[in-house]
Amino acid sequence: MWHILRFASWRCTAAVAVLVVWGAVAAGQPAKKPPRKPAQLPKLRESVVLHRDIEYGRAGQRPLLLHLLLPREPTTRPLPVVVFIHGGAWRAGSRDVGIPALAPLVASGHYAGVSVGYRLSQEAIWPAQIHDCKAAIRWVRAQAPQYGFDPIKIGVWGSSAGGHLVSLLGTSGDVKELEGENGSPGFSSRVQCVVDFCGPSDFLEFAKFKRTALAPTASPESPESLLLGGPVLERKELARQASPVTYASADDPPFLIVHGTDDPLVPFSQAELLYAALKKAGAKPLLVKIQGGGHGIGGTEVSQRVRAFLDRHLRGLDVEVSEEPITAPKPVLRDAPKAARKLKVR
Repeated sequence: MWHILRFASWRCTAAVAVLVVWGAVAAGQPAKKPPRKPAQLPKLRESVVLHRDIEYGRAGQRPLLLHLLLPREPTTRPLPVVVFIHGGAWRAGSRDVGIPALAPLVASGHYAGVSVGYRLSQEAIWPAQIHDCKAAIRWVRAQAPQYGFDPIKIGVWGSSAGGHLVSLLGTSGDVKELEGENGSPGFSSRVQCVVDFCGPSDFLEFAKFKRTALAPTASPESPESLLLGGPVLERKELARQASPVTYASADDPPFLIVHGTDDPLVPFSQAELLYAALKKAGAKPLLVKIQGGGHGIGGTEVSQRVRAFLDRHLRGLDVEVSEEPITAPKPVLRDAPKAARKLKVR
């Protein structure tokens, strides 16, 4: 959620909010419900029309909502769609987070943008989150005639917990047990490309990570254990089901994996594991290291590579997407252990 330089001040606020959420989870405290609208949500460009809180499905009687961003100027050609999934340790966050990330893409006139809200882990444990995200992808296809979407050109983009969910969308395709029944039956949940910023990819390997900034992954109080409904190592089957590496196959879409080498919350090895699994399966991933980077991803070069990747795979442009490492700017969460201590996180 830290990728658009135009919204740098908002990005920093969002990053601090994520650290607070992870800190509260690690301390065994319930995460506070996020405000309906971020206080510093940037003003949209005049060339973008925002349709808020569209219902894309239901979990029982609970409506599932998304935001839709469209170019103001109508177009006669179907628009590729970029679907953004927010982070927040599966415990917090909001579909509002995707608005500033998607707005520049939509303002170009070449894309529609969708920012998805999903059930958080204090409301429903796994696999509710992926059920909701897949319902959102099916909704995009079902609504293609109404909104002018190209139903065979859907890309997904997410950071942290959102990076995990978009990676799973990419690898699980039409895996039946992950589909759910939350809306738009009969449509595929497959996507055509994935942008994963610092998302977990293998929960059982992640459980070995001796995280010091926050509760270790294997701890009952960790965001991962709270997601699964119990300690990760006591929920091994669910942990495998929730791991994008489990489903890696040759027909997976192209991936752009971006991860900081000094990430204190989700180790860089999670990016390496996903990249290796996809390569071994015969898929076509790219891995961009943010050298010295923490859990926040941002900067002009990152934004340019994301745009090039989307243009290549959703618009068919013949553009190069470099895998050269990027040196981190002053990182947003690089000093997470110190910040966590200030928050009295054990």
